[in-house]
Amino acid sequence: PSVPRHTNRLINEKSPYLLQHAHNPVDWYPWGQEAFDKAKTENKLIFLSVGYSTCHWCHVMEEESFKSKEIGEIMNKHFVCIKVDREERPDVDKVYMTFVQATSGGGGWPMSVWLTPDLKPFAGGTYFPPEDGIHRVGFRTVLLRIAEQWKENKDALLESSQRILEALRHTSEIHVQGQESPPPAKEVMDTCFQQLSRSYDENYGGFSKSPKFPTPVNLNFLFTYWALHRTTPEGARALQMALHTLKMMAHGGIHDHVGQGFHRYSTDQHWHVPHFEKMLYDQGQLAALYSRAFQISGDEFFADVVRDILLYVSRDLSDQAGGFYSAEDADSYPTSTSREKQEGAFCVWTAEELRALLPDPVKGATEGTTLGDVFMQHYGVEEAGNVDPMKDPHQELKGKNVLIARRSPELTAARFGLEPVCLRALLQECRHRLSSARARRPRPHLDTKMLAAWNGLMISGFAQAGAALAEQGYVSRAAQAAAFLRTHLFDPDSGRLLRSCYRGRDNSVEQSAVPIQGFLEDYVFVIQALFDLYEASLEQGWLEWALHLQHMQDKLFWDPEGFAYFSTEAGDPSLLLRLKDDQDGAEPTPNSVSVTNLLRAACYSGHMEWVEKAGKILAAFSERLQKIPITLPEMVRATAAFHHTLKQVVICGDPQGEDTKEMLHCVRSVFSPNKVLMLADGDTTGFLYSQLPFLASLERKDGKATAYVCSNFTCSLPVTSVQELREMLSP
Repeated sequence: PSVPRHTNRLINEKSPYLLQHAHNPVDWYPWGQEAFDKAKTENKLIFLSVGYSTCHWCHVMEEESFKSKEIGEIMNKHFVCIKVDREERPDVDKVYMTFVQATSGGGGWPMSVWLTPDLKPFAGGTYFPPEDGIHRVGFRTVLLRIAEQWKENKDALLESSQRILEALRHTSEIHVQGQESPPPAKEVMDTCFQQLSRSYDENYGGFSKSPKFPTPVNLNFLFTYWALHRTTPEGARALQMALHTLKMMAHGGIHDHVGQGFHRYSTDQHWHVPHFEKMLYDQGQLAALYSRAFQISGDEFFADVVRDILLYVSRDLSDQAGGFYSAEDADSYPTSTSREKQEGAFCVWTAEELRALLPDPVKGATEGTTLGDVFMQHYGVEEAGNVDPMKDPHQELKGKNVLIARRSPELTAARFGLEPVCLRALLQECRHRLSSARARRPRPHLDTKMLAAWNGLMISGFAQAGAALAEQGYVSRAAQAAAFLRTHLFDPDSGRLLRSCYRGRDNSVEQSAVPIQGFLEDYVFVIQALFDLYEASLEQGWLEWALHLQHMQDKLFWDPEGFAYFSTEAGDPSLLLRLKDDQDGAEPTPNSVSVTNLLRAACYSGHMEWVEKAGKILAAFSERLQKIPITLPEMVRATAAFHHTLKQVVICGDPQGEDTKEMLHCVRSVFSPNKVLMLADGDTTGFLYSQLPFLASLERKDGKATAYVCSNFTCSLPVTSVQELREMLSP
């Protein structure tokens, strides 16, 4: 490689996104005091650019503007330029995204914001083309106009930025109104179901026309709604909506049929042409979701999708020390000699390529049939490519095919006179060959940053899959990742989580010079993961750590006046707002998950003040839950858990005994959303007995493994039959 012509301060950072910009001619600073001091000393505006390493339009803006010497000179002359990785610093991202959304009606990345020297925003947007076009002002023009305004109208800009900040403070406040109590579960659940039902796509599943996102929070809500309304037409519809959506996604191009795992979202209504990046948080949530679909339906199709996701994560997103990487990029070089990256290049195929890779005649099929014929028929491959030009604005996918299972295996088999079992084996052989061919292509960029929150979501995925599919290997992988978090993203001296660590040279794990402290989402998703891991492994050490982290979360983030948790700690002068997220998105909002975490924590510890806290969160969000619950489906689920009270399912028995294992398998194989599982193994010196003295009074009946289903520490009569236990677990 040639020696770079420019190198800026980002060369000293660990974030893959910041390092991508270390050789721009822009004099970038990381977010921090050095940049803030320079802006104040030189009385310069700040240009803040926020993105992430697998963001397609971030790459485009870098190529067009940040690599331009001329634009770089304008930026350096008039502004102090700061680059932020939104995945490292979601706190900074959220403050300024709140501003961009409020002032422009939209948001996204790259986010471009202009700030006064005291960090107050006054202008912003997302992607800007470098030069003026018919419908858009170019980045160069915007830079020069804003520089001119600062020179000519500084006082007006400062005044305006102060007004904007006050307005944002007012509109973003979430607090309890008067004597508000948690909203009633039935009404909130029913309204949320009706709102989702109205936006549901009957043909292809999902909840919009396009673009279409996986939205695990919606599907988890529908599963819970079904579990609580099994005998009603609404319950049946909720289940049908969720399972149909999951099947259509798995058949679609959003699912990588050759390399496994799921892409970020579909650009069309049919789940066909995706935005090709792959994010860890999607894999974790979808693994858990497909595991639940398998628990409910017993359909191996869903179990196979779980195995597919976890194979991808184990192979491509796993660090050898046990952590999980953040993401894989959408863009890559089509060939090793290409000069420009293209979106989806790693994943798409021409008909010609497929024929060359799959030329073999198929035994037992209609005469002249090749593997290529069968594969292309099944996966909707067309000679001229199967991508709608309207979904390919840059013509990057022209003549290419995104694989999508257009037919059932039975239909494809019948078309060629084959048995479905034979067809499945043929398709598997074809996918294997394509995988080998794809391995010779240049791989997309891998973001090897490891985040506590997203690792938490992935640990939950492995733990829940291990429990539901009875696969001990998945539980072991979850435990390995949890041990990684305890070693690399937890400070035992302070008892606090850290946000991120990084793959370093020689595959070591590195930390920033000044580590980033964990945010609310890190605590919430790690605590949830540790509860899931305890239920899958019954190792009490995970439970003990989860309860410690819950106490720490309360101390750092709880709002004693308005209730609920702030996303960030107090005391950072560079953060102008302390916010509470009020919308479940690609990930559930931390307050939504906190309600369930607090209820689980109370069940495992006997600390009933945690139940009270859960109620206070629901009270703080009560108005939103009653008016537009569709924005908080995870919190709606938690509302049901709060009002129904979690069942404590206690199995008394020898952990190694077959009768105990049968009972545990029964509990794990049934979808029962409002329960916690614990094992009373008779060791009264253990952590669980120290927390819950009532466990010592529970005995095995006739020397057999015995189950008790308790509510608020009051227990049912003991049962020793798996069938009786199964009936007791049904709501």
